Amino acid sequence: MGNVKKIGVLTSGGDCSGLNAAIRAVTRCARHQYGWEVIGICRATLGLLQEPPETIVLTEDQVDTWLTMGGTMLGTTNKGNPFAFPMEDGSLKDRSQEIGEAYHRLGLDALVGIGGDGSLAILQKLAHLGGMNLVGIPKTIDNDVGITERSIGFETAVNIATEALDRLHFTAASHNRVMIVEVMGRDAGHIALNAGIAGGAHVILIPEIAYDLQTVCEFICDRQNSGNDHTLVVVSEAVCTTSGETLKHELQFGECRLGGIGQYMGDEVAKKTGAETRVTVLGHIQRGGIASPLDRLLASAFGVAAVDLIAQGKFDHMVTWQNGQVSSAPISEAIEINRVVDPEGTLVKTARGLGICLGDRPGEI
Repeated sequence: MGNVKKIGVLTSGGDCSGLNAAIRAVTRCARHQYGWEVIGICRATLGLLQEPPETIVLTEDQVDTWLTMGGTMLGTTNKGNPFAFPMEDGSLKDRSQEIGEAYHRLGLDALVGIGGDGSLAILQKLAHLGGMNLVGIPKTIDNDVGITERSIGFETAVNIATEALDRLHFTAASHNRVMIVEVMGRDAGHIALNAGIAGGAHVILIPEIAYDLQTVCEFICDRQNSGNDHTLVVVSEAVCTTSGETLKHELQFGECRLGGIGQYMGDEVAKKTGAETRVTVLGHIQRGGIASPLDRLLASAFGVAAVDLIAQGKFDHMVTWQNGQVSSAPISEAIEINRVVDPEGTLVKTARGLGICLGDRPGEI
């Protein structure tokens, strides 16, 4: 696409490790390979709603040290939907048109949006309404964006959860305790399953496989009776209670977030087994810190591929990772279905083969 001169890049939705590596890759490839100007948009769509738009010019020298930095140097937001933007008087206003106007006022020829399925869905709608040329890069620690096998941030989150399990093994064994570790993941159990296997957990509970509390407690008691006095349990935040309730807690401004299943499981296990239990909720620790080498590689490959898509004029597409290489797919297809754990997939079979309890009774899924 020979008429491209200036592109924008933004990060939207929850933060995670690897975002800065992706921004760096977009900037370096766009400037070095194509000679384009790169504009960083601060605080996602909120930056485009400012007057003037909140932006910074990105150069190769400026982003060179961003490779290992956690979070996002551009800032992000998961609030303030432009189609129903909260105003000071408490009303909601459709400000979507302002996004497209800001894009054109900045003289952008294309926009790289780095986000999860929710953010990409909003950005795609904004692009269609505002005449913006959009290319997407998937990022989420939950790894639940459809079509792509990997999203930026997932690998680092798994590493952090695995390290936590590595550390908890020793304190659990020292006190003969049952350690319950609650991890993030939204409606997908990818973090719990991957970290649980890698970290040597004895029980892994994920939303894709219905559990029986009695089965879990019998498993723990069997371990105790056989001389294994400590047990590590990993539970994904979207796992329900025995009554089918998904636990949430209220945050500021009336928001709700998943959380609480770890403490619920700890109380129930202690009550039914008599075991001393402790609960650890990793929470936002999984989002922070230095990106893993694999996340840096993935982010770099995605950033370069996104710029190449712009050069090809292949808009309304998201870069993906499939079969060990970068590809792309229409954004609408990529976010149509959430990518969840396959109850009959390789990792589930691996866990069962290792003797890990997944909460279901033998022969049930």
